[in-house]
Amino acid sequence: MMGWLLRKCEKCNQYTLSVSVCPYCKSKVHIPHPAKFSPDDKYARYRIALKEGSIHENHDKRRT
Repeated sequence: MMGWLLRKCEKCNQYTLSVSVCPYCKSKVHIPHPAKFSPDDKYARYRIALKEGSIHENHDKRRT
């Protein structure tokens, strides 16, 4: 399977095919595509709780 080719600059929001840096402003680029959707997502409650602020990122998830 082929990976994503399109990248988006974090600073100037330009789209590019460059893998590491933006050719326009030399800033970092990231993949602009969302993660795949899965109806049986095992970690959805952790992401929702993290988004709502009820748990912290470095919280030990094994205790819940």
